Amino acid sequence: MDQSLPAADIEALIQRDRVHAWHPYASMTSPPPAYPVVGARGVRLRLADGRELIDGMASWWAAIHGYNHPVLNAALTQQLERMAHVMFGGITHPAAAELCELLAGIVPGRLPHVFLSDSGSVAVEVGIKMALQYHLSQGRSARKRLLSLRGGYHGDTFMAMSVCDPVTGMHHLFSGALPEQLFAPRPQSRFEAGADDAALADDIAAFEAMLAAHAHELAAVILEPVVQGAGGMHFYSPAFLTAVRRLCDAHDVLLIADEIATGFGRTGKLFACEHAGIAPDILCLGKALTGGYMSLAATLASERVSRGICEGEAGVLMHGPTFMGNPLACSVALASIRLLLSQPWQRRITALEHGLREGLAPAAGLPGVREVRVLGGIGVVEMETPVEMARIQRLLVERGVWIRPFGRLVYTMPPFIMQPDDLGTLTRGIVDAVRTLGTGDGR
Repeated sequence: MDQSLPAADIEALIQRDRVHAWHPYASMTSPPPAYPVVGARGVRLRLADGRELIDGMASWWAAIHGYNHPVLNAALTQQLERMAHVMFGGITHPAAAELCELLAGIVPGRLPHVFLSDSGSVAVEVGIKMALQYHLSQGRSARKRLLSLRGGYHGDTFMAMSVCDPVTGMHHLFSGALPEQLFAPRPQSRFEAGADDAALADDIAAFEAMLAAHAHELAAVILEPVVQGAGGMHFYSPAFLTAVRRLCDAHDVLLIADEIATGFGRTGKLFACEHAGIAPDILCLGKALTGGYMSLAATLASERVSRGICEGEAGVLMHGPTFMGNPLACSVALASIRLLLSQPWQRRITALEHGLREGLAPAAGLPGVREVRVLGGIGVVEMETPVEMARIQRLLVERGVWIRPFGRLVYTMPPFIMQPDDLGTLTRGIVDAVRTLGTGDGR
């Protein structure tokens, strides 16, 4: 069905948006262009003027099954006929109970207790609160700080901001208002690093020194396993993660794994912790949890953590979002996870990885390109200098593709269902846009 709008209606929509809608990381005094979308199906976004774009972002990495999937649509419709929402305080419902049971059964290790929330940032807040309250309950009131990694990103709320990179991260403006956390050097060992890799040894030694020096004041280590997402799309050695788990155990420091970006298959494992064969004490999930349909997140905790909290002074975890356990979100999350597990998702990620490597390889020799790297369903072209967002966005849209670069990174994390022809169009569009940037054309 043609969902395009008349030119006058498109202009009116754009004007309303420009005057009133404050977009993420955007200015209201000089707002960047916003492309009106009126429909989405499969891996395509339909613009108001009738053009279609192949979506290489999966709606910020969440729409792993693409758009308008009949299974997910049906899950929402059926739940809507029963109830759209009910408070989770003192009440439960089938979708929430089944979702918590399913999550506890598929994550690494044994994390049987699941706290549902509304967004990834809140899942991180809850995870940090769990760690702090756990140590308080054990009488370790001095353990109030977190150790994170340089180059990390964990969200936009205040405690989450405090564990993002304090210098190169997006939140340095708030440094004076944030709790002061500790930061170990970003791991330099490559994803493929072997046990005898010199960079890996240096990474582990630097982390161990910082952990040992501050263990007495640390509640937890928080990191993104194997892939640092919005902090730079940086891939590091799973062996480093294995060492972090060992060192946390040795110093009785909890390990929080932020798998909001990597969970549900994006790196080629169902969860990125599996690359290292480890399990965290606390696990944060979001983004792809509902297949991109609704906002929902989860924080999972070990028996040790949950028991430690509940045997403390408060006797309860001190957190409770209004829309916690929303039935619509829980129902579509159940459907999305079951759909993923019922399909050959590993084969699809392998195919995506191959297509991204092959399709983005020509960018490696282009002017201004620092590096091209691929892992699972993640493809990155890192530039030498930051790209001009509005310009490269226009170049990409002209080539029929949608991605959202930031800083020096022109990257893609497409829906898992993307077929080779569309993936080829996507990667050619990226390479051509980068080439045009390098030649100074397309102004």
